[in-house]
Amino acid sequence: MSQSGRGGVGEAPSFHQMWRELAPIGRDATTRGYRRYAWTAADTDCRAWFRAQAESRGLAYEVDRNGNQWAWLGDPTAGDAVVTGSHLDSVPDGGAFDGPLGVVSSFAALDELRGRGAEFTRPLAVTNFGDEEGARFGLACVGSRLASGQLAPEAAHQLRDGDGITLPQAMEAAGYDPSVIGPDPERLARIGAFVELHVEQGRALDLSGDRVGIASAIWPHGRWRFDFHGEANHAGTTRLVDRRDPMLTYAETVLAARREAELAGAVATFGKISVEPNGVNAIPSLVRGWLDSRAADQSTLDTVVAAIQQAAREYADRHGVDLTVVRESFTSVVEFEHALRDEMNKILGGAVPVLGTGAGHDAGILSGSIPTAMLFVRNPTGVSHSPAEFAAEDDCVAGVLALADVLEGLACR
Repeated sequence: MSQSGRGGVGEAPSFHQMWRELAPIGRDATTRGYRRYAWTAADTDCRAWFRAQAESRGLAYEVDRNGNQWAWLGDPTAGDAVVTGSHLDSVPDGGAFDGPLGVVSSFAALDELRGRGAEFTRPLAVTNFGDEEGARFGLACVGSRLASGQLAPEAAHQLRDGDGITLPQAMEAAGYDPSVIGPDPERLARIGAFVELHVEQGRALDLSGDRVGIASAIWPHGRWRFDFHGEANHAGTTRLVDRRDPMLTYAETVLAARREAELAGAVATFGKISVEPNGVNAIPSLVRGWLDSRAADQSTLDTVVAAIQQAAREYADRHGVDLTVVRESFTSVVEFEHALRDEMNKILGGAVPVLGTGAGHDAGILSGSIPTAMLFVRNPTGVSHSPAEFAAEDDCVAGVLALADVLEGLACR
């Protein structure tokens, strides 16, 4: 297959035009953060934006059985395709760059290659994977997990949001058929390489002075739900010694998580909590907290989580509180394919820093099925999952050019 990047395509929106069009979607007027949750109105608008970008470039647009979006240059069935992209959804009050930078940069990199008059010898696709952040249903990377068979359809059907709406109900409301979700091995078999560009969620590149880096590995990470069951009672009349207050146990567990993470050189965060009955003048009957923990290796992560659970049980026993712990999701360490990583480094001149990350990505989920790799763009503050998330314009441009060079080296050889 040999296909010019120029044929029959009008003037496509520039990187800046795309960024301006996408920026208002799902942005909260008060917090200025993004609330682009899966299968909501904001998600629908993001999907419409993606489709418009595909069609403006004359790309073949399709949605797979799991709701992931694809924009194809060349024959999608030819095999050995090079795919790039990321996601458009967000964490609660997230930043503008986490996910969208990868999707916008992918379209911009294709435009750059067309401007160079590149001749493609492999099919190329830009993709938007659905529900990467897991903000609505509590499980990250749902779209890529379903496609790769890491999430069974039966388990996906049981996912519920905070209002009790199931994933199938949400998909149906958005106009998608949940009965067909599941593994997509035929599609993945047609992909020869997946390269995801992402804003760095840390300061390694800022400290090294580099604009772009290559990922070496993703730390093992998981989410655990801690349910502390106590006894609801009156906040004004119940003696302190008579209380079975799960909030105390939860608070002590949060401190234990920080202590154990510091000792092990890992990270551990209780970032979400629900309380019942959630009254100012009532001792809680239930405090439910979600732990996110990550470490450079499996052994360290296991040690940290075990120590946190042990501390939580000791505190619970002391306060007459019952505790259950459920592991809701887990991803083992991901070593990106060395051959693809080395080839990318060679394409980029051999002087690009290679760094690990504690953040999960669709590229990590897909790595067990297809060769995957990642490019990082410098984040001057290291802040992510926050409205303060930022990448400078010249660094974004450097990321687009680096991605274009990689795609040219992989798909135009």
